[in-house]
Amino acid sequence: MNANNEDLNKEEELKKEEVEEEVNNQNIDEDVNKEDSNSNVFNAKDDEIDDMKSKLARLQADFVNFKRRAEKEKESSIDYGIETIACGLLPIIDNFQRAINSEVNKEDSFYIGISLIEQQLIEMLKNNSVHEIECLGKEFDPNFHHAVTMEESDEYESGLVIEILQKGYMLKDKVLRPSMVKVSK
Repeated sequence: MNANNEDLNKEEELKKEEVEEEVNNQNIDEDVNKEDSNSNVFNAKDDEIDDMKSKLARLQADFVNFKRRAEKEKESSIDYGIETIACGLLPIIDNFQRAINSEVNKEDSFYIGISLIEQQLIEMLKNNSVHEIECLGKEFDPNFHHAVTMEESDEYESGLVIEILQKGYMLKDKVLRPSMVKVSK
């Protein structure tokens, strides 16, 4: 009987060892699963952080583009307002210049007053980036000049502006009104 008891004790010990080994393996599997789970959580958080960084970069770029567009719109609306006012003032300046040119007595106080008003109007336009198109003696350019008539001239080469019939004006790089000119043949 002793031999049977010893065999039973050995079997029980072997079973205990197998059970302990199985429990250890389960604990190791659980630890690995926990590490995988933690790793997945960290990977998910890293992905979320990368996604947030990407969204932030796009928002910053959108804001910069919005700011640039708003500034361009503001500038163009200011230019449009200046253009509208300048186009309304040009016929008035033309009339002042006709009155100045028709006056015979250049010492008259009325003539001096009209000249001062005309100069102030032109100075106001210059301060707002409106300037006269210089064309007398220059080559005819249909982008800046409107040829009203052509005249044969021994004094000038063919295709040059020989007389300004009505001054033209530009706002920065935009033609508000082309110069009406006489061109040599």
